[in-house]
Amino acid sequence: MSFQSNLILDKLPEHLKQFIKPQDYSEYTAINQAVWRYVMRKNVDYLSKVAHKSYLEGLQKTGIDIDNIPNMYGMNRILKEIGWAAVAVDGFIPPSAFMEFQAYNVLVIASDIRQLEHIEYTPAPDIIHEGAGHAPIIANPEYAEYLRRFGEIGCKAISSAKDYELYEAVRHLSIIKEAHGTPQDKIEKAEKHIEYLQENMGEPSEIALIRNLHWWTVEYGLIGTVDDPKIYGAGLLSSIGESAWCMTDEVKKVPYSIEAVNTSFDITKPQPQLFVTPDFAYLSQVLEEFANTMALRKGGLSGIQKLINSKELGSIELSTGLQISGNFESVIQFENKPIYLQTKGKTALSYREKELVGHSTKQHANGFGSPIGKLKGINIAIEDMSPIDLKAYNIFEGQTVTLDFEGGIKVQGEIITGTRNLQGEIILITFDQCTVRYNDEVLFKPEFGLYNMAVGERIVSAFNGPADVSSFDLITHKITDTTIKPKKDSETEQLELYYQQIRDFREEKNTTISRNKVFQELKNKYPNDWLLSIELYELAMASGDDEFSKEIIKHLTDIKLNNPKLGRLIDDGLALVHQEKIKIN
Repeated sequence: MSFQSNLILDKLPEHLKQFIKPQDYSEYTAINQAVWRYVMRKNVDYLSKVAHKSYLEGLQKTGIDIDNIPNMYGMNRILKEIGWAAVAVDGFIPPSAFMEFQAYNVLVIASDIRQLEHIEYTPAPDIIHEGAGHAPIIANPEYAEYLRRFGEIGCKAISSAKDYELYEAVRHLSIIKEAHGTPQDKIEKAEKHIEYLQENMGEPSEIALIRNLHWWTVEYGLIGTVDDPKIYGAGLLSSIGESAWCMTDEVKKVPYSIEAVNTSFDITKPQPQLFVTPDFAYLSQVLEEFANTMALRKGGLSGIQKLINSKELGSIELSTGLQISGNFESVIQFENKPIYLQTKGKTALSYREKELVGHSTKQHANGFGSPIGKLKGINIAIEDMSPIDLKAYNIFEGQTVTLDFEGGIKVQGEIITGTRNLQGEIILITFDQCTVRYNDEVLFKPEFGLYNMAVGERIVSAFNGPADVSSFDLITHKITDTTIKPKKDSETEQLELYYQQIRDFREEKNTTISRNKVFQELKNKYPNDWLLSIELYELAMASGDDEFSKEIIKHLTDIKLNNPKLGRLIDDGLALVHQEKIKIN
């Protein structure tokens, strides 16, 4: 893996770097560049009227050029001035990873670009969506902090097995829909599969709910008032079709609130309603409101049950600050409180996101189990006991004790040592010759070795992923589908050459090219290609060649008659040329 790093990217953990791919700028063809230029010229012209003022300001601050697809290296040189960076990835990446990148102030950019056939909109993330949509708005400090905070909270959201299945299905659809020549029945089958999954997700997980918030703000958000909204969502900023449609009365505008978490979306269709936030600060307010409902802040029995149901690597934090990371298998409860937890397989113990010495996955390779709560008949929790209290209850090194917990958990053994946190509270007690029982069931036997008992009256937090990312080998992501690169034939290569020649002429790299000859070849060999004709018309108008301009207009009119769906794209392109001509004159 080779990519140019910087001070911000250097801080990324290795498990995120596995998603990064180098941006091979040489892969962008002159047609790709023309698509970028058309969309950006159209967007800047229209969005200057309907987008939040941060958009145009951000284009300059983030180094987004209207005429050229952004080079990631150049963007990073400019982004670092506002404390951010950008990396290239291959299409969709898992939601938790996407959000974790944001937590590190890193913008994830799918470096591929949509085909000319999908110039108005593509379900696949591409450099127009990410680079021209997301990047400009992060130049606004309030919004940038919201994005970072969203990533920080979002990557802790607990998922379900169905979430990952839906992610894979959406990624698959985005790839085949953008791929040239995919049969329509294959696309329809993939869309129906997504519809089926969405209708059978069951109780929405935290990641599903926070993904809704992300969609209705970061991707499709409006700002201002319901009667006079402005665009700031990247999905709208990067779609020349939907950015215009969303401002019509056909799209319902709703004041933004926490209710957005319960509003699902369909990635394959234009959105029938959008949420309007009064300002960027309110986004953070709603985010915190949602975070208060998450296991990250609530912990408890429901938190550990979410981790068990997710079947994914997760962590809990006890009231002492001790953190247990692993795949949680079961929990024993009493009076709606967890009294014993059990992980399976590799488990690590941490304190304040730092692994405890001697408690890595190597030491706890076969799982970890521990009681939680108070001792029966004693009002004070173990972590709150003073040295005198501990002595009184024989909880100190060298003593053989029986700890009888509320709910029926009993720990019997010889105390070897205790581990304390920075406040001097005991967070872990190690026993030898230990037996742990729940009523008549034996949970741990002396022959298993030393028993490490977590100390904590309650679970204060439960969240996705490990407490210390270095505790586990997280470089395990396997992509089942990769972006399909179009296979070029000689005709496509020749068309790209014509686009390149006209691009070189406009940039005054080679002005000896005969534009008229290129146009004649275009009409004969590529009668339905409209974008290069627009670029030729732009040059003809700039040089005052009225006869050539009229010939191109006649050709474009023929294309519109044969392909009515291209009519608006052609008209918009011509309108841009005329506007620029007026500005020049």
